[in-house]
Amino acid sequence: MRPERGRPSRREAAYERRFPTCPLIPMFVASDTVNEYKSEDEAIHVIERRCKLDIDAPRLLKKIAGVDYVYFVQKNSLNRRERTLHIEAYNETFSNRVIINEHCSYTVHPDNEDWTCFEQSASLDIKSFFGFESTVEKIAMKQYTSNIKKGKEIIEYYLKQLEEEGITFVPRWTPPVACKLESSTSHPRRPVSPAINIPDSATKEGLSNKEILNTTSSPSEPTAGTPDDKLDADYIKRYLGDLTPMQESCLIRLRQWLQETHKGKIPKDEHILRFLRARDFNIDKAREILCQSLTWRKQHQVDYILDTWNPPQVLQDYYAGGWHHHDKDGRPLYVLRLGQMDTKGLVRALGEEALLRYVLSINEEGLRRCEENTKVFGRPISSWTCLVDLEGLNMRHLWRPGVKALLRIIEVVEANYPETLGRLLILRAPRVFPVLWTLVSPFIDDNTRKKFLIYAGNDYQGPGGLLDYIDKEIIPDFLGGECMCEVPEGGLVPKSLYRTAEELENEDIKLWTETIYQSASVFKGAPHEVLIQIVDASSVITWDFDVCKGDIVFNIFHSKRAPQPPKKDSLGAHSITSPGGNNVQLIDKVWQLGCDYSMVESPLICKEGESVQGSHVTRWPGFYILQWKFHSMPACATTNLPRVDDVLASLQVSSHKCKVMYYTEVIGSEDFRGSMTSLESSHSGFSQLSAATTSSSQSHSSSMISR
Repeated sequence: MRPERGRPSRREAAYERRFPTCPLIPMFVASDTVNEYKSEDEAIHVIERRCKLDIDAPRLLKKIAGVDYVYFVQKNSLNRRERTLHIEAYNETFSNRVIINEHCSYTVHPDNEDWTCFEQSASLDIKSFFGFESTVEKIAMKQYTSNIKKGKEIIEYYLKQLEEEGITFVPRWTPPVACKLESSTSHPRRPVSPAINIPDSATKEGLSNKEILNTTSSPSEPTAGTPDDKLDADYIKRYLGDLTPMQESCLIRLRQWLQETHKGKIPKDEHILRFLRARDFNIDKAREILCQSLTWRKQHQVDYILDTWNPPQVLQDYYAGGWHHHDKDGRPLYVLRLGQMDTKGLVRALGEEALLRYVLSINEEGLRRCEENTKVFGRPISSWTCLVDLEGLNMRHLWRPGVKALLRIIEVVEANYPETLGRLLILRAPRVFPVLWTLVSPFIDDNTRKKFLIYAGNDYQGPGGLLDYIDKEIIPDFLGGECMCEVPEGGLVPKSLYRTAEELENEDIKLWTETIYQSASVFKGAPHEVLIQIVDASSVITWDFDVCKGDIVFNIFHSKRAPQPPKKDSLGAHSITSPGGNNVQLIDKVWQLGCDYSMVESPLICKEGESVQGSHVTRWPGFYILQWKFHSMPACATTNLPRVDDVLASLQVSSHKCKVMYYTEVIGSEDFRGSMTSLESSHSGFSQLSAATTSSSQSHSSSMISR
C-alpha cells in the first residue's frame, strides 16, 4: 500500500481524464464505453470500457499472431460514499492463450483523509503462444513495470491540469437533500452512527445500499471499526508493542476473519502480527501467507512437534546449536557453532527431512521462549537473537547437498516463521564466507537481511561488537567469555552412521507421514479418486481436506460394482505416485455416468487455500468414490467443440496441477456423534469467503436428500 498526498475527490476527477485516450501512454490508442451504471443518489458509478492498445512488440511476433492491436476490458467501480475506486482489467485478445488480470484500488488513508492509498497487483498465465511464450512474458513484464512507474506521473499531470483550469477543490459527495430531510424527520433523536464499511461480499451479491444498512448492527452493539472493538491499551503495551490505529485495525480484522472462517486452531495475536509485519500490514497479502502456513502446520502436525517428536541421538550429539540465556533486549539467544558442525555428515546420516524437522522444533521452542520472556520482562518480546560462530568454516561446508538442505530449511522458515529473527550476529567469518553468502542471500527476505551483523576475525570484541548486544556475564566461553555454554561442540559424524539413499528415502517418508492426512496431486484431465466400500447402508462417510494449490471440484459417486485397480498412465504423465503426492484414477473411461455409476452429492467447487469438512450418509451398500477434479474456467467461445489450444494445453499437465491434503473415515450411523442434520460441508474459506456459504448449502441439501 502506497500513501500519496492529494484529496481523493480531486484524484477521482484526475483519473477520469485518462479516457478515452491518454497522451502520456502512447500505446493506449482508444477506448469505448461498453457498460455503465449509476445509482440514483450518484454514490455508485460503475463503468466498463474496452481499451485498444498498440503493444510494443516485435513486428515478426505481431505478424505471426495476426494482430496489430490487442484489446483489454477495464471495469472501474467508484464508491463516493466510501471514497474508494477499484479497477479491474483483463485481456480480451488471445484470452485462450494468455490470461492477464490486474487489480488496482484507491482508498482514503486511515490516518489522514487528505492522503490517498494506492494498491496494485497483477497476474500472468501463459498457456501457449506460437512458441514465443518467453518473449510474451518479457513484453508483459516490461509493459507492466512501465505502467507502474508512470501511474503517479499521469495522475499528477492531470491534477496540474485541473489546477490550471482553476479547479483546486472538488467537494465530497453528500446524500441528496431529500434523503437528509427524510432521515431527520424519521429519526429526530437517533444519534449519528459511525461510518460503516460495506463488505465486498454484499456488493457482489447485489444487495442495495438500503439492504446493506438494514443488516448492520445497531449502535449499541460493537461493530468493526468502533471504539468498543479496539484492543485494550494495556494489553497492546504488555504483549504486542506500539501499534498505530491502522495497524491495530488490521490485526482486529484479520483475527476476526480467521475466527469466522478458519475451523482449526487460531494463532495468537502475537503470531498474527508477525505475518502482518512481514507484509507491511497489507491484509490480503498477510492473510494469504498466514493461511498457507496454517495449512502447512496442520499437514505436518507442527503444533505437536515439541511433545511428540524426539530428535535422533545423532542430532543431539553432533548438531552444534542450542539455547543460551537471552540478549540485552530480553530476546531468547540461540547459539549455532556452524563452523564446528559436520553438515555433510549430518545430511548423509539423517537426510534433509530430519534436519528440517529439527530446525522446526527449534523455531517452535523459540516461540515458546518468547512467550515466557514476555511474562518475565513485562514487555512484548516476539523474536529471538541468533549468534552464529563461523570459526572452522571451510569448503567442506559448501558440499552441494548440504547447501541444498540449508536453502530448503531457509525457505520453510521464511514462509512460516516471519519476523521471528530479531537479530543475527555472525562472528569470525572466514574468507570462504562470501561464497556461502552469495548462495544463501537470494533466499532471505530483505527485511531479514537488514538484521544481519557480520564480524570478521576478532572484530566482534571491539566497539560495536558483541558487548553492545549481549551482557558480558553470558558471553560463551569459546568466544572469550566467562559463561559455560552447553551447546554441543559438533565434530565429524562417524561414517559408520551414514545411510544409503534408499534408507534415507524411507526414513524421510516415515518422518513426514506421521499424520492421518494424505497428499494427492490433481491434474487437468487426471483427477484423484479414493475408493470406499460400504457394506451397511446408513454408514457415514466423513472427509476433511485442504486445497493447497489450485482450484478443484469435489464429487462423490456410487457404483454397484468395484472399479478396476488403477494402472499407470502409459505416457507417465499421470503416474500413481509423484513428487507432490499420489494421483489415482479409478473410474474407467468407458463407464457412463447414470449407467455404470451415479452422483450422490452436488459438485462442490473449492478454491485454493480453503479447508473443507463434511459428511455423507450412505443410502445403499456398494462402492463410493470420492473425487478431487481439476476445476477448469468456463470457455469463452460460444461453440461447444474443443479448441486446438485447449487440447494442447491439456497435454501440458505440469502447468495445470493442483494439490490436496485429505483424510477420510467411515463411521457407523449409531456411532456418529451429533444430529444427522449437521451433515454438511463447511468451508474454512482461506481465499473466497462468498463461495463458502453457497457451497455449504448445496452440500447440505444434497446430503439430506441422500439420507
